[in-house]
Amino acid sequence: MKNKIIDLHNITVAFDGEKVLDGIDLSIEDGQFVTLLGPSGCGKTTTLRIIGGFISPDSGDVFFDGKRINDLPAYKRQVSTIFQRYALFPHLNVYDNIAFGLRVQKVPKNEIAERVAEVIKMVNLSGFEKRKIDSLSGGQQQRVAIARAIVTRPKVLLLDEPLAALDLKLRKDMQVELKNIQRQLGITFIFVTHDQEEALSMSDVVVVMDGGKIQQIGTPEDIYNEPVNAFVADFIGESNIVDGIMIEDNLVKFAGQKIRCVDKGFGKNEPVDVVIRPEDIDVVSPNESPLSGLVTAVTFKGVHFEAIVDVDNFKWMIQTTDMIKEGQEIGLLLNPDDMHVMRKSEYSGMFGDYSSFSDEMDYISDPDYVEDEESEEVAEAEE
Repeated sequence: MKNKIIDLHNITVAFDGEKVLDGIDLSIEDGQFVTLLGPSGCGKTTTLRIIGGFISPDSGDVFFDGKRINDLPAYKRQVSTIFQRYALFPHLNVYDNIAFGLRVQKVPKNEIAERVAEVIKMVNLSGFEKRKIDSLSGGQQQRVAIARAIVTRPKVLLLDEPLAALDLKLRKDMQVELKNIQRQLGITFIFVTHDQEEALSMSDVVVVMDGGKIQQIGTPEDIYNEPVNAFVADFIGESNIVDGIMIEDNLVKFAGQKIRCVDKGFGKNEPVDVVIRPEDIDVVSPNESPLSGLVTAVTFKGVHFEAIVDVDNFKWMIQTTDMIKEGQEIGLLLNPDDMHVMRKSEYSGMFGDYSSFSDEMDYISDPDYVEDEESEEVAEAEE
């Protein structure tokens, strides 16, 4: 078992009397790629700042390699940070930007040259050493920021929405590169994002946050396939979340029908939330399934059709390669393992009906979007 490198115990932070973090407990193992995921204002950036030493918790303890570091200033922690705004020095060229931290540490000149050459090769910037920062593309500046952060050989690298300003294709390319760099270095990456796909594709562990609390910690597969509540189910991918009654083990009732499932361990006739992912629904004729509905909208997505279906006055989303049309009555066929049953929570009834859509994705595509004022302030301080 790997050593815990970061341990947060009952961390609480309030700004202007409002709790931003409410009793956070989080352990991170050495060498993991951990993503803090959640909507704007959920506390993920504040958690990152606590680890980095940019702010101190109002209560609770921060441990690094088993040692309490609440009072250790940021510059003394074995941590580097890459911000959403890269905070590169415009008056220095690529080489000098990367070498800056080593010079501050008074590393010998020949060692600086060796280490800078090593990371420049790692981030595919060979030949760019003398280039000015303002002559680089966004992706190239991102690579410089990564190289500058890892050249000091930190034990932990904090990444605060570092890909948010890149276009979609470049962002996807950099996701792959960041994961490859993390594997090469073998150090702990703690990554902040509100992009669900980014979190699922890059992480060993995903920490889903909302309202200053951790909602769920798990592998990307666990978070997606076995969400603990309606918030997690809705935030991680598309989900139909319907009210149900757990009749008994392996039998749940929803939309007026009793359906076989694989879930058990609930009370008899316990009210539950039932999650069905749009891609897990098979389209059949109405007489082939007890569940049926009216198609109210169809959107062509390239590899599949995305349709909204009215089932018992609840709008479902389905994703299918079958040709279907608006106004068509269809059957929805579910196998027992196509559903995930969850206990009721404070989020029950808030998500899962596709009568309307969340606008969270609008922020993900906005290159000028800043997570919150805290991120911006930290970036400005670094500059």
